[in-house]
Amino acid sequence: MAALVVAAAVVALLWPAPKKPAAAPPPPSPSPSPSPSPSPSKTYPYAFFAPGTCLLAPWVRNSPVEAYTAIPCDQPHDSETIANVVLPEGLTDDHSVIQATLELCKPGFTDAQQRQGGGGPFVNSPLVPLSTFYQQGYRDVSCAVTVREGQEPRKMTGPLK
Repeated sequence: MAALVVAAAVVALLWPAPKKPAAAPPPPSPSPSPSPSPSPSKTYPYAFFAPGTCLLAPWVRNSPVEAYTAIPCDQPHDSETIANVVLPEGLTDDHSVIQATLELCKPGFTDAQQRQGGGGPFVNSPLVPLSTFYQQGYRDVSCAVTVREGQEPRKMTGPLK
């Protein structure tokens, strides 16, 4: 019996089993999309919107909202964002944050006002963050145009030019 086991082992070494056919290669991975996916948007603890966003503002007399609310520009709205700016370093209180925001938003406001025909019922009304957010490192601010209080019609009815 032992001779039989040894003989079987020698045969297995000298005459290996026939090779199995190779497995088919895996299918190619899907090609990447032609345009990269956008990265998640940064979130803010205060009102911040992309330029061209139309808004209902909570501070407007008889406003139905408690916080800035984006709505379609073809609906009556209080304000429209025209630019986003970044506040400089070194501001120390709410007053300095407000002053810097107004100055940084002024060129965009002037351009928007001129595109509407100059002058007009508009005011520079940026969405100013509190200095507590500024001190936490938030520097981004949305600049907006709003119809001046007391002007008729009180609401914008379409996007700015």
